[in-house]
Amino acid sequence: MVRVSASEIIGTEVLPPLIAQIKEDYPQLSIELVLSNRMQDLLNREADIAVRMTTPVQEQLIARRLGSIEIGLHASPSYLARHTAPENIDDLFTHTLVGFDKTTPFILQALKQYPQLSRERFTVRTDSDVAQLNLIRAGAGIGMCQVQLARLPVPLERLMPDFFAFHLDTWLVMHEDLRHSKACKTVFDILAAGLQAYISKAGL
Repeated sequence: MVRVSASEIIGTEVLPPLIAQIKEDYPQLSIELVLSNRMQDLLNREADIAVRMTTPVQEQLIARRLGSIEIGLHASPSYLARHTAPENIDDLFTHTLVGFDKTTPFILQALKQYPQLSRERFTVRTDSDVAQLNLIRAGAGIGMCQVQLARLPVPLERLMPDFFAFHLDTWLVMHEDLRHSKACKTVFDILAAGLQAYISKAGL
């Protein structure tokens, strides 16, 4: 049994094909996928392996930096067919914006760079990253999503990249006591390779 922790978006949009690959190649392994935007405590074994969007600060962890995931403003073709794409910040604030409700550490970090994008600017709000992404895909408004996820299943159009480009360092971490666990090392290596391939798609 290997317990893997990831955010909602990574866990629903990126990891499933990697876990399918693991099960195909290593059917004897059992995988538990824990989806939470709360950082799981690996030292207390809430998870064996975790995908994190912040630099690990705990000791006793094996950590591998996988790259940087870029976040951009996006809208669906259906939304842009009804509304003219914004060209500046004033235009942007005339649109329906999809975003957060409660302030999280990620949101606080983003607000330091983009204080204009306060909670009140978003007239469609949810704290679920998956719901935000699907609202953007459904044409509910303009919102933030990972550049890689804007390509499928419905290609989204990126807006105002010169104004908004936010980067998340991405790490894969595991408790150092598990370094000799063949199961954990196997899962760690496959996830690392798959996530690095995903991150590299941003430049394609």
